[in-house]
Amino acid sequence: MTGSDFGKCAALAAVLAIVFAGAVDAQTQQAEPPAKAGKLINAGDILSGQLNAMRTRGAKKGKRVNTYQLVSEPRRLPPPNGLCNLETGPETFQIVSNSDAQTAQLKGFVGKEISVKVDEVACAQDAGQMSEAIVTKWSVVKH
Repeated sequence: MTGSDFGKCAALAAVLAIVFAGAVDAQTQQAEPPAKAGKLINAGDILSGQLNAMRTRGAKKGKRVNTYQLVSEPRRLPPPNGLCNLETGPETFQIVSNSDAQTAQLKGFVGKEISVKVDEVACAQDAGQMSEAIVTKWSVVKH
């Protein structure tokens, strides 16, 4: 290969790389539609999704306690919480159990689809909360 052939090949490769990079960038811009906010969730609405359990340190003497998290579709919260500083609204909801009976009830649903009637929900604000929103008052809905 002579010097002039090498220069032509290098120039052609550079032009193809620029054209290909521009085409890929244009495709990614067209392929991603703008994210839209989820439906509004109010007191009394049903929240459905997969229930997960995580072990965290509790406030009482640092004991390990189960924390339950529901992964659902994005939902907007009522004012003043709104979207919880997220573009589409929260997708992960921490389910707070207020009694041993509620904890025992949730243990049977870990890893499964569950529906919960939401009575009180707010955005997560404290450091260490592993979900985007917190459901403090709830009840399990039978399918």
